[in-house]
Amino acid sequence: MPVASSPSTSRRLLALLSLLQSRRDWPAPVLAERLEVSERTVRRDIERLRELDYTIDATRGPDGGYRLGAGSTVPPLLFDDEQVIALTLALRSAGALGAGLEDAAERALTTVTRLLPSRLAPRVEGLAQATSAVAAAAVGPVAQADPAVLARIGEAIHAREQLRFDYTAPAESGSTGDQSDHGGTAPVRVVEPHHLLLSGGRWYLVGYSPEREDWRTYRVDRIAPRSHTGRRFDVRRVPGGDPSRYLIGRFRGSDDGSAAWPCAGEAVLGVALGTITPYLEAGTGEDLGDGRCRIRLGSWSWDGLAAVFCRFPAPLSEVHPAELRSAFAALSERAAAAAAAARGPRQGAV
Repeated sequence: MPVASSPSTSRRLLALLSLLQSRRDWPAPVLAERLEVSERTVRRDIERLRELDYTIDATRGPDGGYRLGAGSTVPPLLFDDEQVIALTLALRSAGALGAGLEDAAERALTTVTRLLPSRLAPRVEGLAQATSAVAAAAVGPVAQADPAVLARIGEAIHAREQLRFDYTAPAESGSTGDQSDHGGTAPVRVVEPHHLLLSGGRWYLVGYSPEREDWRTYRVDRIAPRSHTGRRFDVRRVPGGDPSRYLIGRFRGSDDGSAAWPCAGEAVLGVALGTITPYLEAGTGEDLGDGRCRIRLGSWSWDGLAAVFCRFPAPLSEVHPAELRSAFAALSERAAAAAAAARGPRQGAV
């Protein structure tokens, strides 16, 4: 039968549990000093935790001590503020794992948020409702976003408050960032934040810019929030209605909410479909028999699409549409010029 605990004993048990979770081994004298109690009291508190199904192993040595071990059940756990934010982000990103964990992660997140203190609950609730994951392969090194910045953006999305922030973006950045139009200076962005998305190991903010009267995407690791304006905004519908598809479309050069490539075409390849299937990525293929297949691919430009088709070492025929055929002709001329330059000037006979 569990031993009844006074309020002071309960607080001490929680403090003891927090210490045991923070590192592997704790000598008994050190625990007694940290809790400002005797070693005898530490031993009694250890027994109380064991009665609550915590597995606590005794360690040997000159001082002796304790270690929190793995048990047969999952007892209550303690998390600090940063751990709760990290847990929230991890659970909201479970969908990108492709392991069918979405429902379990949602239930776990509900359990965590229901028990949060009032000072932390709004931050976590806002972050949980604002974030989602987009399944995508990582492109380049993973960029580390500040959890505090993610939490601040989540709060603003939940409260429907405009965000003011500085944004650092290299001059060569593509369409997924809001670039400066002020001669190289970086103006303060004022954005209506709507969605936080994780894609390819990076966090992105999708928001509406009142100044530009258009939607913009921003990498969170480049955002430095300023004091907020407190100005509220009405929720807008992202182009196409699906934030994930909208972000994928921006990666592909589209801004109409469609995840389709701006340029798409097809061709017949003189190779069996099974040979190239692992390399089709987002493309599709149809087996025509006789060692041939028809594949459909997309890219951000017609020249780029022609180059994508050329990565397969097989004869090409039945190329459509006409824009793709023109791109093949232009690519052929460029390739011939490059080959001629590589050979150098022909030497005359002596």
